[in-house]
Amino acid sequence: MSVKHGLLALLERGPMYGYQLRAAFDSATGGTWPLNIGQVYTTLSRLERDDLVAALPENDGQRPYELTAQGRDEVRRWFSAPVRRGDRPRDEMAIKLALAITTPGVDVAAVVTTQRTATTRTLQEYTRLKTGPGELPWLLVLDAMIFQAEAELRWLDHCEASLLRYRPRPVAEPADVEVPR
Repeated sequence: MSVKHGLLALLERGPMYGYQLRAAFDSATGGTWPLNIGQVYTTLSRLERDDLVAALPENDGQRPYELTAQGRDEVRRWFSAPVRRGDRPRDEMAIKLALAITTPGVDVAAVVTTQRTATTRTLQEYTRLKTGPGELPWLLVLDAMIFQAEAELRWLDHCEASLLRYRPRPVAEPADVEVPR
């Protein structure tokens, strides 16, 4: 998720200062992806530099920010564009498993089992949270997290089955090369 675009979308509601933006973001996402307040203010500085937001006069020691016309255009572009798979962070678990397979001495089945246990616990916690009250934005975020955990469990099943069939290719020995004198 782009913090930049998240803050711009929140500012579409009206002027806010950093702590209000952080609280609104946490509220909308159920605190799933907490923002560091320093990250909020650093992002606001960049947005101001790029003329996407403007700082308003200080009020009770707080400096609110509002969207500029360019900021509104950027929010509209963001909401109208799909999120491409390549725009998302790399999947650490896929990378970890690929490296585990090629690293001597790693029990790859144990890596899969450890992840399956953790993902199952996470899915159970998300499912428990789903039974509680919540606003629609939080419930949709929670649904996405549930679906991602379920997909990861299916992928881990696939990995386990693939590992059972996996036969590593023999490593080619370097050819004896005669060095001319």
